[in-house]
Amino acid sequence: MTRYFAMAALVAFTFGGHATAGELKPMAARSIDLGTMSGVAYYTVEPAGFHVVATLAAAESGAPVRFEAVLASGQAIKLSTPREVGMPPIMVEISRVADQVVIEQAAAIN
Repeated sequence: MTRYFAMAALVAFTFGGHATAGELKPMAARSIDLGTMSGVAYYTVEPAGFHVVATLAAAESGAPVRFEAVLASGQAIKLSTPREVGMPPIMVEISRVADQVVIEQAAAIN
């Protein structure tokens, strides 16, 4: 039953709308693709900062994982999945720049 509700939430957020040029609007979900895991991210504006929530699930297990952070201007979080030995991870960076939240595929470093 939990899996059903988690997948329903992922579908709802995925089709809830996408921001253009990597910018994310409050409460507008954006898809995240980390290769073996995918999901959505959104944020809300709170007194302490921008509360970012990312929910990811692996296709084969379906068990969702949620990451949460409150970002002040200039802060960022990175989500990544490892790959084969010698290959850089697949990485997405969610950052706050002034009053904007931006999601972008981060450049992998060897």
